[in-house]
Amino acid sequence: MTTELWLLPEPAAASFVGGLGGERLLDGTERRRLARMLTPRQRGHFLAGRLLCRHALSERTGHPVDGWRFPVNAYGRPEPWPERYGVRFSISHTDGLVVCAVTDGPACGVDVEGPLSAESAARVARFLAPSEQAELAALPAAERPERTRELWVLKEAYLKGLGTGVRRDLDTFTFTPRGTAPPRVRDPLHDTTFSWHFSLFRPTAEHTVALAVETPEPEPARLRLPGAAAVTGPAA
Repeated sequence: MTTELWLLPEPAAASFVGGLGGERLLDGTERRRLARMLTPRQRGHFLAGRLLCRHALSERTGHPVDGWRFPVNAYGRPEPWPERYGVRFSISHTDGLVVCAVTDGPACGVDVEGPLSAESAARVARFLAPSEQAELAALPAAERPERTRELWVLKEAYLKGLGTGVRRDLDTFTFTPRGTAPPRVRDPLHDTTFSWHFSLFRPTAEHTVALAVETPEPEPARLRLPGAAAVTGPAA
C-alpha cells in the first residue's frame, strides 16, 4: 500500500483550479459552503482543496474528475463516492500550500501548518498534554515553536484519520517525544500500538505536514505535484 501526498503551492492554485474546471465541479453542498466563506483567500483554499482531491482520486483510479461526490459521515467527514474503488483521502490547507493524501483503503489524515511565532506556539502549547508541555519546556526556547507545530499537525492529522475531526481535546492523547522514529500516538480510547503510522514532512521552508495512515506496515509516501512525476518523499 502506497500513500500519495499531493502538494499544490498556492501560487499555482488559480491556474490548476481554472484548468480543471473551477466551481462547476463542486456539488451543491460544497457550493453552499463556499458561498458562506468570508474572504477570497478562504474561498480559494477551499476550492483548491476540493479540486485537488478530485484530481488525486482520479489519478489513482481512472474515474472521471467530474464524477466524484462526497457524502459525509456523522462527524461531517467527506468520503468519496462511488465507493467501488475503495480509496480514502484527507485534505488540509494553510497560507501558501494545499495538500491532499490518498490511500487505497486505509483511513488517513493530513494536516499542514505554516510557521508559528513564539507567542502563537505558547498559546497552542496550553492545549497539549502535560507530558508534551514538559517536553517543550525542556527544549531551548528557539526550538519550541517548531516542536509545538509538529505536535499540532500530528494531532490534527490523527483526528482527521479517525474521522472525528477536531472534536476532542488535544490533551486527551499524546505523542512520543521528538527523536522517536516514527512518531507514535498513545490514545486511551483506541489501541494504536501497531495500527497507525505517522510521518512528518517539510515540503517547503515554511511548511510542516503531518501524515497519519491506519496501517502497521507503511511504505514511504509518494509526493505528487499536479503535472509532475511522483517522487518518494523523505520524512522530516
